[in-house]
Order: sequence, then C-alpha cells, then structure tokens
Amino acid sequence: MTMSASSHAAPGVGSLSAAAAEGERSPFARLTELLAPYQPGKPLITLSLGEPQHPVPDFVGPVLAQHVAEFGRYPAAKGIEPFRRAAATWMGKRFALPRPLDPETELLVLNGSREGLFLAAVAAARYVGPRKGTPAILLPNPFYPAYGAGARTAGCEAIFLPTTLANGFLPDLDALDEATLSRTVAMYIASPANPQGAVATPAYFARLHKLALRYGFIVLSDECYSEIYTREAPGSMLESAGPDFANVVAFQSLSKRSNLPGMRIGFVAGDRKFLSAFHELRNVAAPQVPVPLQHVAVAAYNDETHVEENRRLYRQKFDLADQILGNRFGYKRPAGGFCLWLDVSAHGGDEAATLKLYREGGVRVVPGSYLARQQPDGSNPGAGYIRLALVQDSDTTAEALHRLVEILDSSQGVKSTTP
Repeated sequence: MTMSASSHAAPGVGSLSAAAAEGERSPFARLTELLAPYQPGKPLITLSLGEPQHPVPDFVGPVLAQHVAEFGRYPAAKGIEPFRRAAATWMGKRFALPRPLDPETELLVLNGSREGLFLAAVAAARYVGPRKGTPAILLPNPFYPAYGAGARTAGCEAIFLPTTLANGFLPDLDALDEATLSRTVAMYIASPANPQGAVATPAYFARLHKLALRYGFIVLSDECYSEIYTREAPGSMLESAGPDFANVVAFQSLSKRSNLPGMRIGFVAGDRKFLSAFHELRNVAAPQVPVPLQHVAVAAYNDETHVEENRRLYRQKFDLADQILGNRFGYKRPAGGFCLWLDVSAHGGDEAATLKLYREGGVRVVPGSYLARQQPDGSNPGAGYIRLALVQDSDTTAEALHRLVEILDSSQGVKSTTP
C-alpha cells in the first residue's frame, strides 16, 4: 500500500485533500444530480435512502398526547432522568457490560445520533488536547458523512481507513503506524458497518480499546444498527472497554431500532470524563430534545415486542435477497444492518449500474464511490459497489431485486433464471 498524501499518515490510509472536494458533498445530492437528466423506466422504487419504512409503534401517539403540555418548556441538555434511566437499563439488559451504566454521569440524550456523532469530534479534539503533529481523526472508508463533517469542524485531518472485502469491511488496525496514532484524537468505528453490515468481534473491539488507551484517543463507536440483525445479536464496544469504559463512548438511536427516524432521538454512553466535557459543549451548542419525545423513547426502550417484529420483517427481506440474488454480485447476507453492498464492477461500475437501474428499471440505489473517499493510490474502496437499503415492504423489495437481476444480467447477455 502507498503512503498517505500526508507524510504522517499510515500506509493504506488517506488524508483529506483538494482532490477530494467532490467527495465532500452529500452522496444523496450527488445521486440526485446524476439521475436528474433522466426519468425512471418503471414505477420508482427508492432503495437509496436508509430511512425505515416499517410502521411507527402503536404507543407513540398516546405517549405524545399524554405529555403534549411539556412542549411548553425548554428541555435540559442532558435529558430527563426517566429517559437516562430507561436507556441505561436497556443497555445493561441488551449488552454484557462490565458493570451497569450510571445514568447520571455516563449517558446523555441526543437529538438524533447524527448530531452527537458530529459534535463528538469537536469535543474529542478539545478533550484530548495537543498531539504530536497535526491532530487527526480516523474514519472507516466508506463512512457515514457526519464523521467527515465532524473531523473538518474540529479542525482535524481526516484520515480514511479503507474497509474492503480483504479486511472484512472493517478498518485494518495493523495498518496504523506510530506516527498516525500519536496524533489521533478520535477514531470512528461503525458496527454493524454502514454500508457493508460487517460486525466487529469482541477481540477486535479489545484491540482497538488497547490502542485508544495507549495513545490517548477517544473511540466514537456508532452502534445505531445494532438491533437490525438476522442471526447473532451484534455486541457493543462498551463490553470490551473495561469497568470505567475509559476512552470509549457508544452511540445509539431509535431511528432504526424503533422505526422513528423523524423523531430525532438517541443517546451516547460510556466514559464519564469525556461525557462531562461533551455535555459542556452540547449545553451551549446542541439542539435540545423535546421532553415529550423523551417520554416516547422511555416507552420504546421498555418494549422489545415492536423491535422483534421489526427484525422479522427485515429477515423476510433478506430471505428474499438470498433467493433472488443467490451468489450474484458478491452477495452474502450481512451480519447486521439492513443494507446490501453489491459488487457491480463487472457491470460497468457503480455509476453506470446506478444509471442503468434507474433508467431501465426505476430502481434508485447509491453508487458506492459516493459513500467513500479516494485513497492515496487513487483507489476508492466504494467504487464498483452499489448500496441498497431494504426499507420497503417485502413485495416492493422483491420487485426491486427481480428488476435488478434482470437488468444487470442482461447487460452481460446473461438470462435471469430466478423465479
């Protein structure tokens, strides 16, 4: 692997440069521009946006109605005590934590995990302090755009760690050298990963925690897809962070777990010293979470029935993907999340395949290269892939997958044999 454009970066990783200006933009804005000159060839099926479409839980309306008067006061930045207690209790039941979380000092409410993931980079840069060289934040590549925005706003160099099939779609910790780690203030890790659905093992988390302790950086563990899985339940990095959760915070959200993307509520939990500093920043800079929404979240974290139904619906759609895709496009059922990461490099590449699916089949997907950044050797870890979010109902999902197979197989002169 080649060295980064920065003389300090580790082999196999990349730093932000002027050449990446196009990649700075929202992948969805770029997709809209790509497709704008064309009309969908069939009735549109949107699989590009990871917005859950399953029903909103029945309890949401009644709980909101019960607490509607509380829209009339400003919420506390850290969250109401019932919310923090419910979230901490849920974490203790769901994960094998070294000890129970203290809801008073080790958990904060968030106005959606995206806001927290973004501002955490700024808090980490302030909390960790001076580094040996230009401060850096490490990101998986491809990655959730809020990570990159956070690194830029924090005034840190974003260093992109390629996540490819060869390294199990997780950052290669062995590719990080002493110089890079010595100037790192934070590292983002997503498990289950977006877009590939890879899940980190406890051993992986433990290795990352040792690096964080040794070099004094904060791990920002994005676990927002942890409740979407069809086999084994993914773990949390807090399980491997020791009794003080030192240098680790985990982010959770109700968007995917409870089909509430529009409610904008989540939380961050872990290292109390970092969270104290994070709270100081959020107390003056972050949007507060309305109290009635926090009461809805209390109900959500006290109920697993709707979550189990949610997983059942996603399991049905992955069963359809197993049947319809087979072994095409490098497909394998992911360990977590609700996305498909399909290799279309033999079908003209990710942009060409995206255009073809839209123009001929009305299926809207995202080119993988739009979700990633170019590495120093000129490669893009997302190039040649498309991402599909299985958020529609089963019948719509099946129709989209049949169209995809028919259109892409025909582009190679292969006749589809799927039922």
